[in-house]
Amino acid sequence: MIKRLYDWTMSLSAHPNALWALAFVAFIESSVFPIPPDLLMIPMIIAMPHRAFLIAGVCLAASVLGGLLGYAIGALAFDWLGRPILEALGKTDRIAEFNQRFNDMGFWAVLVAGITPFPYKVITIMSGWTGMPLMTFIVTSIIARGIRFFIIAGLLWKFGEPVRDFIEKRLGLVFTLFVVVLLAGFFAVKYI
Repeated sequence: MIKRLYDWTMSLSAHPNALWALAFVAFIESSVFPIPPDLLMIPMIIAMPHRAFLIAGVCLAASVLGGLLGYAIGALAFDWLGRPILEALGKTDRIAEFNQRFNDMGFWAVLVAGITPFPYKVITIMSGWTGMPLMTFIVTSIIARGIRFFIIAGLLWKFGEPVRDFIEKRLGLVFTLFVVVLLAGFFAVKYI
């Protein structure tokens, strides 16, 4: 099933309405869809490098709007879906503790999930579920998804096809290492 979704997503990059398809994929990926929009964005930018930053901007806007849907799912569907799951697992007593811990690091949780290969949809739903302040969620989502999509667009615009293999295979690792170094730097400044 995932292979068919992947093939379908890739076929959209050659469609005349590819920009709309990208917006749709970026929107639903932020709350329910398993295939990241990067896979559609990359061939589109390679085919039209002069539109690289427009493509990244569409992806960013649609992804953040989709993140708001994920936030709403977490905020509005918790009582009928999330709570029964936690009760079945015997974790109801830990909800308040988890909410506080998640919201204490909320900016970083959204930033890390928005940049790295960690599923952004998990954080969007958890952000709504825990009641993270909406403005914190929106601003952090814009920063994180903007970094991710505009770095990819910039690399493809500058280097074209040769950098495609690197992006598809290793960019997630580079983003993850970037976040680790960033967090280590903040830790060092704060505690050393």
